[in-house]
Amino acid sequence: MRGEVLGLERRRLWTDEEKLSILLEVGVGGTTVTQVAQRHDLTRQQIYTWRNALKRKGVWHPDAALFLPVELPKAPVLPSAACADGRPDIELRLSKDRQLRFPAGIDGAVLTGLIRAVEAA
Repeated sequence: MRGEVLGLERRRLWTDEEKLSILLEVGVGGTTVTQVAQRHDLTRQQIYTWRNALKRKGVWHPDAALFLPVELPKAPVLPSAACADGRPDIELRLSKDRQLRFPAGIDGAVLTGLIRAVEAA
């Protein structure tokens, strides 16, 4: 019995950079391994195999910080209060839900001192 080839071979070669790029798609916006595999015409197992191989090579670091795109809603534009000289006040939001309001023409050194004082309190 003779076999017949019915098309081109489906084997593709992927660079480590391409594999890493595909691996980084998992989890973005809740994307699952299955969805990423389907998008790139791969199997789920292939993605897991790549992840293990890249871990062994030291290319994939699952504990490293990963920055994902974030969409923030637009803040409403509120009318600003004006200082006595007519320039608007500036409001700075600091850590621990602290806020600092100061005039627009404040000296940089004074502002730095104020921020340090508020952060230290």
